[in-house]
Amino acid sequence: MTTGLIPGGQPPEPQPTGELMPQQRLEPAGEPALHADNRPRSFVITARAAASFEPVGRSVATARSFVRDTLQGWGFADIVDDAVVLTSELVTNAVVHAGTHADVLCLRTEDGVRIEVSDRYPEREVPLQSSAVSMGSPDREGGRGLQLCAALATRWGVDYTPTHKNVWFQLNLPERPVGTRTAGPALPADLLPLADGRVRVAVLQIDRKGGISAWNEDAEELFGYPASDVVGKPLTDLAAWPHTPGTGTGIAEALQLSRWEGTYGIRRADGRVAQVYASHLRVRDTGGEPSTVCLLVRDHERAVLQSPPRVPAGDQTPSSDGQSTDPFEVFIGSPAPDDLDGLLQRTVERARDMLDGDSAFLLLATDDETELEVRASTGLPSARQRFARVPVEAGPGRYGSARMPAVHDDLAAVPGAVPLLAGTGMRSVVTVPLKVEGRLTGSLGVAAEAPGRYTNEEALRLQFAADRIALAVESARLGELERLRRGSLSFLVEASDLLAGTLDRDQTLALMAQMTVPTLATWCAVYTIADQASEPYLSYVLHEDEELIDGIKSLLSKVPPPDPVPTPGARVWTAPGEIAHQAALRSSMRSLGLAGGPTHRIASGIGPTLTTASAVGGETVVLPLVARNRVIGMLTLGKPTDEHFRQEILELAEDLSRRAALALDNARLYSERTAISQSLQRSLLPPGLPQIDGVEVEVIYRAAGEGNEVGGDFYDVFPIGNGAYGFAIGDVCGTGPNAAAVTGLARHALRLLAREGLSGPAVLQRLNSAILDEGDRSRFLTLLYGELRTRADGSAELKVVCAGHPLPLRLRQDGTVTAAAEPQPLLGVIEDLELYEETVTLDPGDVLLCVTDGVTERREGSRMLGDDGLADVLTTCTGLTAGAVAARIMRAVERFASDAPSDDMAILAMRVPGIHQEA
Repeated sequence: MTTGLIPGGQPPEPQPTGELMPQQRLEPAGEPALHADNRPRSFVITARAAASFEPVGRSVATARSFVRDTLQGWGFADIVDDAVVLTSELVTNAVVHAGTHADVLCLRTEDGVRIEVSDRYPEREVPLQSSAVSMGSPDREGGRGLQLCAALATRWGVDYTPTHKNVWFQLNLPERPVGTRTAGPALPADLLPLADGRVRVAVLQIDRKGGISAWNEDAEELFGYPASDVVGKPLTDLAAWPHTPGTGTGIAEALQLSRWEGTYGIRRADGRVAQVYASHLRVRDTGGEPSTVCLLVRDHERAVLQSPPRVPAGDQTPSSDGQSTDPFEVFIGSPAPDDLDGLLQRTVERARDMLDGDSAFLLLATDDETELEVRASTGLPSARQRFARVPVEAGPGRYGSARMPAVHDDLAAVPGAVPLLAGTGMRSVVTVPLKVEGRLTGSLGVAAEAPGRYTNEEALRLQFAADRIALAVESARLGELERLRRGSLSFLVEASDLLAGTLDRDQTLALMAQMTVPTLATWCAVYTIADQASEPYLSYVLHEDEELIDGIKSLLSKVPPPDPVPTPGARVWTAPGEIAHQAALRSSMRSLGLAGGPTHRIASGIGPTLTTASAVGGETVVLPLVARNRVIGMLTLGKPTDEHFRQEILELAEDLSRRAALALDNARLYSERTAISQSLQRSLLPPGLPQIDGVEVEVIYRAAGEGNEVGGDFYDVFPIGNGAYGFAIGDVCGTGPNAAAVTGLARHALRLLAREGLSGPAVLQRLNSAILDEGDRSRFLTLLYGELRTRADGSAELKVVCAGHPLPLRLRQDGTVTAAAEPQPLLGVIEDLELYEETVTLDPGDVLLCVTDGVTERREGSRMLGDDGLADVLTTCTGLTAGAVAARIMRAVERFASDAPSDDMAILAMRVPGIHQEA
């Protein structure tokens, strides 16, 4: 089942009748007609509720519950049973007999309710009533829905479209008896209230600035001041405000209310304080100037002005066993809900019933008492206002009276006075504060569709109930806050661990989104900013329903990104909701063929569908991602249509955004430095191996350590000139960047010196001097350097100098392995080196293998591969190409031990192809 609740509004006007009319009404023929559609075309819809049900048997029960809950929420208990019976029959016809989806729409009007049941089987006809055709027996399985409509509904009818059949019925509310507003029984004279022989009613008029503008004769008699002495003076100079129990309102505030009734004191001319009972009414003259008319009598004569007393619903009343009942239990009922949401929902339902209202709502104050957050409601068209926030002090006409009781006679006269009720059809409302030890903790309100329903009497009754539940509500709220804060701490600890566990930017973005959805929001989008001059870029989108992710991406791509404001905290972003609304409108128009052309011309592809628009159409907030005093992105959180964020959730999201911003910035810095490091390391590697006629050359290189491409080992093969090629393989002491620095020095120096025509020993001696010149940064270096020339007979001549490096191995065609050079002193230790070169001839089929000590010193526990182990592996490589030899050596090294290599490794294999291969 899918449901949607829509604010009330005016129904669309019917289309003109014509052959291509998309919707056509069929009237059952015959005498008499089954129905008459005589509803007025201008009736006002004050609330809507819609739901869709799948073609399965259980949908009938679900539809009954939906209609019952909707009408009870609207306060239409008188017609609930008839509406449920009719809906049950019509939905059964659709989902069971017709086998299609059923769409149920409830419309609240000023007179009652209209319910429409639509199915997707328009071929079924309406059974016609005539002398020849019968509607059938009421006892048969199907066909009773329309009979029941004719019997129970005020009006009903059937509409046809090319794709749907729509059956509707109207149920009007019963007429309420008309009587006097209030009346009391006839009483004996001795039971009537006491008054003086002449009752004096002081009439004062107070201007908009609080000054007295009118003072009648009874006021002069009661207080001893002539009019000339008090006109123009503020009433607060005369009033002695005693702070009536349960009320924290001052006289100045009371004068600003539209109506007020209560007790205070007036200082008489003789200095004494006269207790008066007052009734205030705020009016305006024909020029629009507001003023307040005050009627005052002696306090003991309050019966003259006071509304008839009524026993508050929360009064303690003796039980059958003589013990008094807890007023909280009297109001809430027993047993009281043990959770905050249940307590608040029970509260608004009892408050609505107590004042015979059409709806009720309860708001709780935030920790700083600057805003009120909607936490429970009943009778309103939807839960769209849940967790919506309004300011406590927002000037006159809004919630400026949240700290005191207030009665609004007609909201139509003061638009926006109670934002929560905008568009709901409610006209009159009474609100009272919930206070604990003088501190505002919430606000409770009851509203009615008719104007002028409530007076100060109802406000006092509601305040009486609010005073008795305020402490329980605050206690439950604090318990919920404690649970939320514990959960928040656990959430933030886990989030911090996850974010600290990665330095990958993309993974950090994914973690950020996955931690917010669905725990904090229904969907989220992360925008990143590369630098100060760059625009925000949509980097990641996640929704709890994966099928909607592409649609949200498409929709957000059409919205300019939010401004990168560094101000902390969440701010509302309205652009996604607006574009979602426009997309939904366009999609609806296309479905009706109203988009300016045939629907088949509309381009296909992923776009903002109605489902996507609904998913993004709720409240959207943006939190800045600030790290190191710079905005590096924005975290956007969203709710589906008509949903709001709780204040506690926004505070938790703000804490998460700070941690996520630092993690994202760390990942950015790590990625940048890794890219720089890898770029520098790649510059230390040879650009590529040259193609040498008559010789195969293959190199395998592995640098130790994560993220390292170059370490202490290095290799190079390069042309020298005159058909000669230089080759080198070396090992700098240590690994990592420090060793790589010496690697770069050695490789570039070798190329430069060799191309100067120097012999091998001379090249290494000058390189030794350059390493020693590095001072503290110098490191000793083992190096095998040689020059290679090919011969006409197919062999190759190598002149080799092995300065402290593992000896090169020569593999002959018969499988014999021998050392191809003798050891000499390493570089970077002593200044005067005595080096010499040796000549090696590689016959066709021979292989020269050069490795670094990372290969020969490969260890597994106490075992080491060593020179002998390397030679044993090389003997198995007879007949293999140079690439195959190098690969087999590396595979043997890796398999020798299970642990990852801890030292850099380089393998250089050179092979002279055999005669048969050349042929």
